[in-house]
Formats: sequence, C-alpha cells, structure tokens
Amino acid sequence: MLHMDLIAEIRRRHLVSKESISSIARDLKLSRPTVRKHCRTRHEPRYQRRAQPVPMLGAFQETLEAWLHTERTLPKAQRHTARRLFEGLQGEGYRGAYDSVQRFVRRWKAAKPGAAIAQAFVPLAFAPGEVCQFDWSHEQVELGGVMQTVKVAHFRLTFSRQMFVVAYPRETQEMVFDAHNRAFFGGVPQRMVYDNLKAFVEAIFTGKERQFNRRFMVLANHYLFGPVACTPASGWEKGQVENQVGNIREWLFTPLARFADFEALNEWLATRCRELAARKHPTMPEHSIAAGFAEEQPALRPITAQFDGYVEHMLRASSTCLVALDRNRYSVPAAFAGRAVSVRSTADSVRIVAEGAVIAEHVRRFGRDQLICDPWHYLPILERKPGALRNGVPFQRWDLPVAIQRVRDRILKHPKGDRAFVELLMLAREFGLEPLQVACELVLDGNVVTAAVVMNEMRRLVAPSTPIPLLVPDMLKLQTEPRADCSRYDHLRGGSHAIH
Repeated sequence: MLHMDLIAEIRRRHLVSKESISSIARDLKLSRPTVRKHCRTRHEPRYQRRAQPVPMLGAFQETLEAWLHTERTLPKAQRHTARRLFEGLQGEGYRGAYDSVQRFVRRWKAAKPGAAIAQAFVPLAFAPGEVCQFDWSHEQVELGGVMQTVKVAHFRLTFSRQMFVVAYPRETQEMVFDAHNRAFFGGVPQRMVYDNLKAFVEAIFTGKERQFNRRFMVLANHYLFGPVACTPASGWEKGQVENQVGNIREWLFTPLARFADFEALNEWLATRCRELAARKHPTMPEHSIAAGFAEEQPALRPITAQFDGYVEHMLRASSTCLVALDRNRYSVPAAFAGRAVSVRSTADSVRIVAEGAVIAEHVRRFGRDQLICDPWHYLPILERKPGALRNGVPFQRWDLPVAIQRVRDRILKHPKGDRAFVELLMLAREFGLEPLQVACELVLDGNVVTAAVVMNEMRRLVAPSTPIPLLVPDMLKLQTEPRADCSRYDHLRGGSHAIH
C-alpha cells in the first residue's frame, strides 16, 4: 500500500510536469498499471479484505462453531479460551495456526446479538451517604531503607469523591478491620461495595447472593452498613475506586515514596488525602471534593463506638511459655504453659486471653522467626531455677536501667548471686522497677554492693508512710479530759512512799 506522499508525487509529475507513466514507473520502481491507477487517486487509499481466507480452518469451522454454541450456555468461569479451543482442534487433526482460530472466535463473539451493548455502560449518580467503595492495591515503597511491596486499602465515597488510603504489610482480615476503623472518621455510609475476597466472602452463589465471612459480618453489624459484593470480573461495579487506585499510584507512589516506617507513611497518606480533597469535584465543578464531603457528612451515620477489630485463634502455649502466630512467637505468663489460650491479633497488637481476662499483650511483629518475650512472664520459673537467669533468652534481651544492670553484674559474681538477684526481681515485681532502680543507685554510691544492702534500701523506699492523724468528731470527744497527776499512784498503793 503506497503512502499518500508517494501518490501525490506521482500525480504531480504526470499531471503537472507532463512526465510519462513509463518514466515515473522506471524512476520509482513501480509497475505502470500501479502508476496509472494512482494518477486517478484523489483520496487516501484503503485496502481491506472483505473476507480473510482460512484454507486450513475451513474444514473445522463447523466443529468450532458447535463448540462455541455450547460454550455460550456455560457459566463464564467454565468457558474455554481461544487457546484451549485451538488445542482441542489440534486433537481433531487441525494443523493451521492459532491466529486463525483466535480471529474466528473474536468475529463469532462480536457477531453475537448484544455484544456491542455488553461494552456500554450507564452513568451513575449516588445520594449523599449512600455508598462507599473499597479496594486493595499493591505499591512499591522504601521503608527504613528496604524496598517493600505494601498493601494499600482504598476507600471512596461515591457522592463527594472523598478518598482515604492506608498502607499495611499484609492484606489480612485484621488489616481490613483496622482500615475501616480509620476510614470511618466522618461517619458510616449505608452500603459498602467490595470485591469477592476471602476476608469478605466465603461463598459465591447465583447473581448477587453471597455467604459473607462471619467475622466480617460482625463488623458490618457493629457499624450498621449493608455489604455488597461485586459480580466476579466486573470492576466497573465499583469503577470510582478502581480509577482511584491508578490515580493514587501516579500521584502518591510515583516517584518512589521513602519513609522510616508504616506510621510515618500512613500519616503522610492521610495528609495527602486531605490536600487532594481541594481538587474540583468531577460532576460539580463549582464545588471542591472537600465541599462535597462537608455536604455529605450529615448523611453519614454517626459512630458511637469503635469496632474491636481482632481475629481470634485458639492456640496452645508451649512448655517454654510461647504461642506461635504468623511465624512469630509471643510469650505468656508461666502459669499458662501447656494450656489452651485465645490469641487475638489486630493490625498492631497481639492480645492473649485466658479465663476471661487478658493475660499478655504484645506489639505485633511482621516478618518471620521473631521471638517476642516479656521477662516478667518467666519470673516464677526463676524462683525454682535461678540459674536460668544467666542464659535465659528473655533475660539476655531485657533492657533494664543502667544502675540495675551494674548491680546485677556485680551480684552475679558472688556465690549464689543468681538466687540473690532473683529475690530482688521478685520484690520489684511487687513494687515496680523504679524503687529497685533508685535503691541500686543509692547502693552504687557506697562501697558495699550486695543483694542484702539493695533489698534493705528498697524496703526503706517502699515502707509505709506515717499514718495520717484521725479527725475525731466533737460528739466523740471527752467532756472532761484526764489530768496528769503522779500522786494518784501513791494513793492506789495506800499512801505516800519516799524513794531512797
């Protein structure tokens, strides 16, 4: 197909310069019929075959059409791709190319009634406080000098277009709960729209019927919103937040975002969301997104109490007083070693519950093979095994005040120093580390550093103060107070007696 520039040159040389067709064909290395044809060309030529020949596929077209008619009756998830149909035809003896099968399948589906309408959409409008859309995205961030793929939760109010984003190391259910607690700062919408993720949906039925996750429904019941799950592979049903994912990636994560930790990252994301709310509203150009959100807030349901967004795991504590969660281990008090406990994990904490009470609480760690120990949990074991003080992992990592560390190092050099220092720790468990620290500082100022001296100083510090005098009511006071008179004793003995 000749370019329009070459056609214009042919016409100009023949019609204006009166050059012969043979001369033009010889110079441009074209055939004379081609030159003669383009001398009459006034518009840009278009070459298009009316029908693509399919000599190899021709004998298999009926088979392929029969398969496609059967495919149309199957659920979308069970239909075969063009590649699978091509492999099936090869089993029938087809030796042609995959492209021929792919083009035939595309034309056949395009000719199906309503195929064009299936790609058309109706513009939507939402009332204030009616719908909020939710989605996840994965973004590249540098945290503490290390490249990480973080999971970002996106919220979008469909009336005001107000957005909220927050980042997490995982995409688990407790992160979902924490994200909702953070996002519902202005109130709760009537409905929330989600993908069919396991954190939300346990089973997908025909149409919009879903079996939602039990724990997720506790969240929905707490905030009183109606959950709606999209049709699988139908992202347009929450198109606003799908569009937001691409925008946020461009606006906030390009170029690479660098922060010290998740706390700093999320604080910056919240600030940027407030700044982006100053942009014009897409359907109400005379208003900003922030103005639309101010209009929408009264329609949102007020929050009376925050949801306790934990995920519960029933685990058994090991003989070393540890429970394993998400490839990390957390300590429990020694009294619960070998017993079943409830481990409640949230986005930032791990609470261990037994007998209806919280027996331990730790900051949640991410990563693998980390040991998170509270030395106080192991103190009862030291009463029976004081030798574990030197090599016990919880005590090696114990960040004690400097004065206590210095006293410990000196006491452990004495005979039976392990047991002596354990006695100090037992006293500190009752009264706190601060009295022990002050006692150690006082002892270090002197010449003698022993457990007995430290304990004596500590007991003086925690000794009960002088009782406060009682205020006696007037009705209980004596009307006639006794008079001090030593001669009364002589009277009781029968007379006066001189002392010689």
